[in-house]
Amino acid sequence: MNKITVVGAGNVGATTAQRLAEKQLARQVVLVDVIEGVPQGKGLDQWESAPIEGFDSRVVGSNGYAEAAGSELFVVTAGIARKPGMSREDLLRTNVDIVKSVALEIKKASPKAIVIVVSNPLDTMCYVMRETLGAPRERVLGMAGVLDTARFRSFLARELDVSVEDIQAMVLGGHGDTMVPLVSYTTVAGIPVGQLLKQETIDKLVERTRGGGAEIVAFLKTGSAYYAPSSAAVQMAEAIALDKKRILPCSAWLEGEYGLKGVFLGVPCKLGARGLEQIVEVELSSKERVALGKSADAVRESIAQVKL
Repeated sequence: MNKITVVGAGNVGATTAQRLAEKQLARQVVLVDVIEGVPQGKGLDQWESAPIEGFDSRVVGSNGYAEAAGSELFVVTAGIARKPGMSREDLLRTNVDIVKSVALEIKKASPKAIVIVVSNPLDTMCYVMRETLGAPRERVLGMAGVLDTARFRSFLARELDVSVEDIQAMVLGGHGDTMVPLVSYTTVAGIPVGQLLKQETIDKLVERTRGGGAEIVAFLKTGSAYYAPSSAAVQMAEAIALDKKRILPCSAWLEGEYGLKGVFLGVPCKLGARGLEQIVEVELSSKERVALGKSADAVRESIAQVKL
């Protein structure tokens, strides 16, 4: 790609920009933030790491969107972060306004860009972004399932004392307490996880995955996770930038898939140069299907509170 823009120069955004540059996914990485000096300083700092890390992707910071014009891909991390005791839904009112304003700027600067949304509450912010842009569903995706799946895989790897590389899993549904880890599809080097762990242990790891973000917020007290979220966003960006056709769990606008429509929800997505290229429908157990429906209902309730 020629240019990728990251909106929001906080911990998630800045780390995302650095990872994008180090992987050389675009000739230029633009870091945009409203706070004067912050994106410029962080962008310059990152570019000065280029001779050491060996990348030629030029990182530049800006308080406006002129430098972002012509970007093929945006990663939107703008918004306030959660604080201890704050749910993702508590963020709704403030972040709706922020994401809407970002969407209007993207519409002017790069109307045909693909957008990866990271701002919370994730699925609802995807809705705000798509409605404001007026974009087809292929061009607006949410980063949630990749992160939730990584957390689930990391917990399983530690429990089993095996490499994370050998664990295959997928977490669907909304990014929150109603997410749906697909235990029936979780394997360790091809071995069903149910053959290696007791159901009671699996259930505990599923619950820990659902509360993964809150667990980190409780430790940090004044911030939220950013290393794993930035890695997850960049994995999606890489699949799009390099047209890899990867199948990753992402928040996508459903139009009948899994018997659901009119809602953003985490499902298996094939990502390539056109953004969302296919939603892959897998067979779910009756329990998983019910859980996915409840997750969709929770997202709809959140979306219903949005006034654009």
